[in-house]
Amino acid sequence: MTHKDSLFERGRTLEDDYFRKKDQELIEKIRSAAAAVRSRVEMGQKVGIMDPETLAELEALGFTPDTVVLLPLAPAVQMAWAEGGVSAAERGLIVKLARSRGIEEGSVADQTLAEWMNVRPGNQVFEHATRLIRAMLASPGADQVTADDLVTHYESIAAASGGILGMNRISAEERLLLTALAKQLKASAVRTAS
Repeated sequence: MTHKDSLFERGRTLEDDYFRKKDQELIEKIRSAAAAVRSRVEMGQKVGIMDPETLAELEALGFTPDTVVLLPLAPAVQMAWAEGGVSAAERGLIVKLARSRGIEEGSVADQTLAEWMNVRPGNQVFEHATRLIRAMLASPGADQVTADDLVTHYESIAAASGGILGMNRISAEERLLLTALAKQLKASAVRTAS
């Protein structure tokens, strides 16, 4: 074999290695995209939403198939944080609500919920949650929760640790938030009923 032939073979080997590496990268991108689609479909099935844009928004907010069950609890957490912190009574009611919605102790969703009660989630989670809950309530595959049910839970959390001698149990901040949530959620129920 001449020197020219060995250079040609070496070049060919490098070229083959390059294209093999590019093929692997492409395969990995395809696998990753397929996994993202499966994840969104699974997330959509859990909340009854199949709109790709809405699912992408949920994903952008950090929800996963394991944590999307927390969506209806986001306003409950927001209500608990309305006065600057989550009291033990509010925490207890939120955990009770989570268990009633099938969130098991120690699960990824439970851990995320605990984190939300220890460190207030960003405003974008709360700002988007109500609209996303409306989409969930309006979807044909929605679970059996209603806007009225959710508002009742939020109100009990607002009343959990407020007031003196049973008076003014819901603070002005909580009342404003509760009114806004009720208006937004119940408006979606009226639209879907008509």
